[in-house]
Amino acid sequence: MNKLLKLGLASVTALSLVACSGTGASDDSTKIGIIQLAEHPALDQAYEGFMDGLEEAGFTEENTVFDYQNASNDQSNCKTIADKFVNDGDDLIYAIATPAAQSVAQATSDIPILVNAVTDPAASGIVKDNEAPGGNVTGVSDLTPVEEQIDLLQQLLPDAKKVAVMYCSSEDNSKIQAEMAEKALDEAGIEWEEATVADSSSIQQVTESLIGKVDAIYIPTDNLLAEGMSAVAQVANANGIPCIVGESGMVTNGGLATYGIDYHKLGEMAAQQAVSILKDGKSPADMPIEYLSAEDCVLTINKTVAEELGITIPEDLADAEMVETAS
Repeated sequence: MNKLLKLGLASVTALSLVACSGTGASDDSTKIGIIQLAEHPALDQAYEGFMDGLEEAGFTEENTVFDYQNASNDQSNCKTIADKFVNDGDDLIYAIATPAAQSVAQATSDIPILVNAVTDPAASGIVKDNEAPGGNVTGVSDLTPVEEQIDLLQQLLPDAKKVAVMYCSSEDNSKIQAEMAEKALDEAGIEWEEATVADSSSIQQVTESLIGKVDAIYIPTDNLLAEGMSAVAQVANANGIPCIVGESGMVTNGGLATYGIDYHKLGEMAAQQAVSILKDGKSPADMPIEYLSAEDCVLTINKTVAEELGITIPEDLADAEMVETAS
């Protein structure tokens, strides 16, 4: 039901900024504003998990106004949407992805805010401290197991000598993960170089610049590149450069593999925090940022890409979730 709800809400663009509410909601209903930076599988799952968790807790269209807005990966849209939620007097704001979370955190210090798909809220300036946020913002982190992903790269690509660390230079979320990956590559004795993109129009050019220079590409949970993963894969796979990526949606869109987190589960965790705030009266200031455990991470390998690149899956990875490239 929530997927259908989202499809309806998604038709309302960030530019129109028209509130969407359940048909049975009354004027005194709880109002929840939801801002999603962009459309791609990880962020979609973070939304769907949140809605599923709220429905299970009794927050439905009959008693809650859900105002879903997609910023289309545009920072100016994020600010406009954030201001709208504040002006509407929403009871809670759910912000998916770092730029969206930064915008709403700057827009209000009063309305409770929950964030998701933010690697390090403190380092991104969204909270004072991840253990003790101290303000009106808390949420869940999508910190991925970067070291384990680099280990996975070595298992699948034991002959890789040089790796490109590819990310969007304007995403704080990505910079943090890139630094972690570079450290892990240093410790593994693997040479690396940074390959940064500024916008979607530069993805193909940057990927093409790596041909003949690197043996593999590592991409963290970068929103711009998650949206443009198929463009990366089209060039990289055609030139024998496998991509180890940050999350499973990027694998489906042409990456070779990931050991990544469950964004639907993260959304459910954020919903539990929302219930604590809206029903139990808890303050975000006293609610630490929450993280998934290693047990919630999933190994995903793209069978289509592995066969295309002639990569043999080691026996100890044979129990991975196998997917095929999305058509």
